[in-house]
Amino acid sequence: MIAKVKLVELPENLTVKSFAEALGVAPAEVSKILLQHRILATINQSLDLGTARLVAEQLEVELAAPGEAASELVERFSDREQFKSDSASGQLRPRPPVVTVLGHVDHGKTSLLDAIRQSDVASKEAGGITQSIGASVVTRDERQITFIDTPGHEAFTAMRARGANITDLAVLVVAANDGVMPQTTEAIQHVRNAGVPILVAINKVDLEDANPDRVKQQLAEKGVVVEEFGGDVVCVPVSAKTGDGVDHLLEMILLVTDLSDPRANPNRPAEATVIDSQMDRGRGPVAAVLVQEGTLKVQSDFVIGSISGRVRALYDDKGQRIESCGPGLPAQVVGLAEVATAGDRLLVVGSEKEARVRAEANLLAHRAGHSEAPKVSLAELSRQSDQEVRDLDLVVKADTQGAVEALRGSLLKFADPLVRLRLVYEGVGPITETDVDLAAAANAIVIGFNVRPEPNARAAADNQGIDIRTYDVVYQITDDIEKAIRGLHEPTFEEVFEGRAEVKARIRVPRSGVIAGSQVTDGKISRGSLVVVLRDGREIQRAKVESLRRFKDDVREVAQGYECGIDLGAYQDFAEGDILECYVVQQRNR
Repeated sequence: MIAKVKLVELPENLTVKSFAEALGVAPAEVSKILLQHRILATINQSLDLGTARLVAEQLEVELAAPGEAASELVERFSDREQFKSDSASGQLRPRPPVVTVLGHVDHGKTSLLDAIRQSDVASKEAGGITQSIGASVVTRDERQITFIDTPGHEAFTAMRARGANITDLAVLVVAANDGVMPQTTEAIQHVRNAGVPILVAINKVDLEDANPDRVKQQLAEKGVVVEEFGGDVVCVPVSAKTGDGVDHLLEMILLVTDLSDPRANPNRPAEATVIDSQMDRGRGPVAAVLVQEGTLKVQSDFVIGSISGRVRALYDDKGQRIESCGPGLPAQVVGLAEVATAGDRLLVVGSEKEARVRAEANLLAHRAGHSEAPKVSLAELSRQSDQEVRDLDLVVKADTQGAVEALRGSLLKFADPLVRLRLVYEGVGPITETDVDLAAAANAIVIGFNVRPEPNARAAADNQGIDIRTYDVVYQITDDIEKAIRGLHEPTFEEVFEGRAEVKARIRVPRSGVIAGSQVTDGKISRGSLVVVLRDGREIQRAKVESLRRFKDDVREVAQGYECGIDLGAYQDFAEGDILECYVVQQRNR
């Protein structure tokens, strides 16, 4: 008996409100699910297809593109539901567990994997920080384990979240000397959201200032209680440098994952998740995927979001060409029409035509979600104009799609009331002359991450005066952008009222000429302050208080109720009854 699934057709204008109506739930329910994935959306905000899928998966519904033919729906979903009966028909087979390694930057995640797989990845990473998700397979006791090493820098939050959502076990690496850090806390939240078991590896126990007990206490405060403290979280002390504890860690990984008994049906069309994607000069667009169901084979037709393709070649984690890849294992896929979006699903379909139809349907759904987006009102634009909002436009290029997404998220975090940061273009591959032309048209800066400008692009930039900046460590980009934003801030000067005086008489003083004999009626008058001279309510002069006199003494200030002589330097055209308002000019940074 095949369980029925609820089919929901995507509305033409895909917003939180319209999507909730199609799902038959309250908009607050959709917003709540999005918030669990750290997506803050208002009721009228547009959604893309990928975001809608997050909600659909949690509510256990299937999505159909707007206007998708009923026959296509029946075929697609009957096939999909057939696979849900795999467990009942005995088609499930054990698969390698997928283990994601998470933790704070420089806590030794990659070095720990080096010790496990006896490779030397860490030394190749720019700045000692993992810059892209890498998947590798190791064998222990004749059993395979797939490890995913996620970047630890905060800019790669989205990539780390994807890693946690495709895993059977999360290994949280915490340095014994540093303890729990901000990204440790963030990683814990990702693991909780993904609903996967957690295992703690306390690394760097060989250091003199190592304090594993302090780490365990800090973890307990975050809700991760290790067995030693009466909880159910396995904790293993290790040293990636010396190799101590690594064997025990592998034993515990297999023990914990055996409890969940990871299985999949290898005899069905494959489903996989794109871990990362990049443009390879020799092979074209390449996607690194993790197969989760079925077996991915060469010559299989597939769809990834709005991209269709056929598998021309497969490579394993060691770069060896293979003919197929089973569930629980990573592979590089060659045969995409364009660079895929990391986090999207790869689905193997029955024919090239079906792949094209589904890709086009996904594209239409995506466009529908954006074409009807609410427009900015004229009132909002006028408010921005009044505040002199400045634009800082960027063209962003990177070596992988995952890096592009990470940069987008990191850069768009810059919130500033007077500077509007906009990404006018983002893409994968080297910086081209077209990128420079676009930057010239938009008056933008070109940012390259792990890519360099082509020779003609560099020449075009020099000719057009376009600033190209290239980096290989992400935090250098954010530092430079912060400096640029600070540079756009012009300080403002405001006049702060200090006091008021009334001119009672013109007094002639040797060497000074005429000064204003006045009485301070409000606040105080200070030497060096700005004075605005008012006559019959109108401003007639602005001048600086050169000196103040009380009788024959020079003073710094005169308070309310006292008489004084006010010297305004070159201005001496006082009249009885003039009002002298005193202001202090203060600089205020925006």
